[in-house]
Amino acid sequence: MAETGNCRVIDAIAESVKPGNTHSDWLLQQPWQSSFTVPMYHEGGFLGFIFYDSAQPFYFSANIQRDLLLYSNLINMALSNELAAVRSVIVSAQVARDFVDLRDFETGAHLERMARYARLIARAVASRYQLNDETIEHIFLFAPLHDIGKIGIPDHILLKQGPLTTQERIQMQTHVEKGEQLMQKVIGDFGLQHLPDSAVMRNIVACHHEFLDGSGYPRGLRGAQIPIEARIITVADIFDALTSQRPYKKPWSVEDALYELRTMALAGKLDSYCVEALASELTEASWIAAHFVDPMLEH
Repeated sequence: MAETGNCRVIDAIAESVKPGNTHSDWLLQQPWQSSFTVPMYHEGGFLGFIFYDSAQPFYFSANIQRDLLLYSNLINMALSNELAAVRSVIVSAQVARDFVDLRDFETGAHLERMARYARLIARAVASRYQLNDETIEHIFLFAPLHDIGKIGIPDHILLKQGPLTTQERIQMQTHVEKGEQLMQKVIGDFGLQHLPDSAVMRNIVACHHEFLDGSGYPRGLRGAQIPIEARIITVADIFDALTSQRPYKKPWSVEDALYELRTMALAGKLDSYCVEALASELTEASWIAAHFVDPMLEH
């Protein structure tokens, strides 16, 4: 059906469907007697099936099939438009990430590591915070954009080797608002405000420097005011910063970094569930740290 585009009618499910696989066994347990299946496509590729089922046998006459095909076309169009919008977000994220890589303030390895840490944490807290697979992958996809606003920070501050002055630190912190403005423009230009994945992207950029006790910036948000995706990114980003080598410091061990994260969680700054989620996946986190190494550190 996916290859030919043909629809399928089953007039008597109990007589036509044989048991023996998971889907067939499940279908035979349902109250449906007949079925009508329509394949869907998007940009020339197979998208999925729409299944119509009836409690009556021989229900799907030619007239009913014709009416349902009209509904199916509307459903297919709506899904295609939504997919096109989602792909626009993804392309925008990838382009923005390429711009990040062009500036020498964060390596691709750092972005890869912290995105993978974020996905580890998101998977581990999924049941607690009701995160579905789609949201988890969006967190992974958009994690590298957390500091996109640094594109607007002058080089003499962004690339400074020594400590920043108070004034320079204040200017550096404006990267959050700059990043949020950039994301708002991307989302607005593509008309994507209604998509939940756009909110995830915006929250990651806008809130990744907020702490649960209100001591973060730029808004001083507290507790539940900080979206879970931002809390996840904060833990992942701090963990990577601690365990990575920098010109001004040696890398911490994963155990020492975890101890520091737990200390920050006890102080009310970090989400303790996110910290413990990372602790539960420390073997995988150690593997990520070892396999995604900054090019300048490779021998």
